[in-house]
Amino acid sequence: MTSLFLQAFIYLIAAVIAVPIAKRLGLGSVLGYLIAGVIIGPVIGLVGEETTTIQHFAEFGVVMMLFLVGLELEPKMLWAMRNRLMGLGGLQVVGTTAAVMAIALLFGLVWSLALTVGLIFALSSTAIVLQTFNEKGLNKTEGGKNAFSVLLFQDIAVIPMLAFIPLLALPELVESAQNAAADASQHHEELSLVVGLPGWAYGLVIMASIASVVVGGHYLSRPLFRFVASSGLREIFTATALMLVVGIAALMSLVGLSPALGTFLAGVVLANSEFRHELESNIDPFKGLLLGLFFITVGAGIQFSTLFEQFFLIMSLTVGVMLLKGVILFVLGLIFKVKGSDLWLFALSLAQAGEFGFVLLGFSVQNHVLPTELAQTLSLVVALSMFFTPALFILFDKVILPKYQDKSNEREADTIEESGTVIIVGIGRFGQIVNRLLVSNNIKTVVLDHQANQVDVVRRIGTKAYYGDATRPDLLHTAGIEEAKVIVIGLDNPESSVELVKYVKHTYPHISIIARAFDRGHGYRLRQAGADYIELETYHSALESGGQVMKVMGLHPFYVEQQKVTYKRVEQKKSDLLYDAWKDDSEGERFDNNYRDLFMHLEQYMAKEMQVDRSDKHTKAERGWTPPPKGYADSFEE
Repeated sequence: MTSLFLQAFIYLIAAVIAVPIAKRLGLGSVLGYLIAGVIIGPVIGLVGEETTTIQHFAEFGVVMMLFLVGLELEPKMLWAMRNRLMGLGGLQVVGTTAAVMAIALLFGLVWSLALTVGLIFALSSTAIVLQTFNEKGLNKTEGGKNAFSVLLFQDIAVIPMLAFIPLLALPELVESAQNAAADASQHHEELSLVVGLPGWAYGLVIMASIASVVVGGHYLSRPLFRFVASSGLREIFTATALMLVVGIAALMSLVGLSPALGTFLAGVVLANSEFRHELESNIDPFKGLLLGLFFITVGAGIQFSTLFEQFFLIMSLTVGVMLLKGVILFVLGLIFKVKGSDLWLFALSLAQAGEFGFVLLGFSVQNHVLPTELAQTLSLVVALSMFFTPALFILFDKVILPKYQDKSNEREADTIEESGTVIIVGIGRFGQIVNRLLVSNNIKTVVLDHQANQVDVVRRIGTKAYYGDATRPDLLHTAGIEEAKVIVIGLDNPESSVELVKYVKHTYPHISIIARAFDRGHGYRLRQAGADYIELETYHSALESGGQVMKVMGLHPFYVEQQKVTYKRVEQKKSDLLYDAWKDDSEGERFDNNYRDLFMHLEQYMAKEMQVDRSDKHTKAERGWTPPPKGYADSFEE
């Protein structure tokens, strides 16, 4: 027991140290786990023979991952993505598999080995790519959307690959494994429901098993989850979710099918369930921990002796695979009319092998498809290609992207010839409305924007604006920020707006900062940075739209205005509470369970307040406005 605790502590401390460092360096969590495994395995030698046993246990994380992938595959989403998903994704997998297989055949591998290698290298790293897209804000680019479609298809394609690969088993490897397992079988006999069954009976058992997963998932899961949810015990719901995944995996194993296939199918069946999000939140922590453990064992199992002995071969294979995949992706991008920097992003981001490559390698060895020596060599190729992926993103950011950026933005910043009491940063939709309101009331403004085209557009309609990067201190100084009273920040880039708020609040504390927020989370970050007033960009328009809906539905206009006032009052009241809950989160970026519970409680309070009869309780604001003193507006004129 003591040795078990020590081994667990070694794996956990390696992950706790290596993964945060890797993320800070932009390498991603998957590479962090791999590095942790390399350090505690080949480098220091803290772990050894037990790594393989732990890896078999940790592979259950892959089973959970595929269950979660299945939960995300709503039919409507898949239908909307059908062209890129089937066209782009399908051609990438088929094309890469065929190309790698052809090259492997030239190297003298038999066709079954060549096909297996092609399937392994056809996959890319979902974990690395999606995490990097999130960190760099590339999700909504055309290249990012196309890359996601391909990754989604690859994740789905893993299922038939797991079902197909055992059919490629080499007779000599099977015979060798049977001889080696002859003695072991006397001590341990794996449970199975299909041993000794004739072919027709085996087929019936498989069909019955799959049918039970589909039918049970559709008809029995909902009553079960409702029954469990009625207990109000979160840990029981977690236990039920784990029971579902483990039970389906066990059933698939008993009938000789891949556990991942069964859980993936169950996830798809439950994709439209009202309990989907709860299942995701309960399974995800276990999936993440087990997957992390799996990648650590992969790193710990890397044979550096093999790398040093075959250094030239392994490096050549790694570079060759990445170049081949990159060329295929580039050609497919051209066919599907992906243009400019998006085309390069699409090709470079998916050029590596992926974490499922490790899964297929281990699965192939277990099913006597690949020799252990070849699998070790290919495992090094997969790992090295993942290690090189951050370099490809750096190449895209530093070399390729600048060549495709708007050349008009390369011009020198405008010379600012005036100053004003209000500086407006960003003259997009938000900034234009603010500026027009202020200028029409004789309040002098200085408008700055880092998009030269946008500046030229507003100049053509008579708005005076200056091109320049407002995050530069010298430009703010030229704009007269020392004398200004207010700065309005309406930048499109959330990160830039937060950094600008921090700088202005620290350097010019006398200035009031009004900032636009894209969503509630961005608003909290702006508030934490020091913004004095924060406006959600869709808040007021959404509130007005809701009011119009109520009027169309026949509600009295005055009642509608009262309800809007109530909504604003409750929103303002709960704003501080929600911000404090968000701020208490360790990362300050994600909404944890405390925040969610508080938000739901306040939503209930909102509904209750909306039902209060206020027909005889008009507020002062609802009794009309008292006009300002005569000549009040003239005080703004210079």
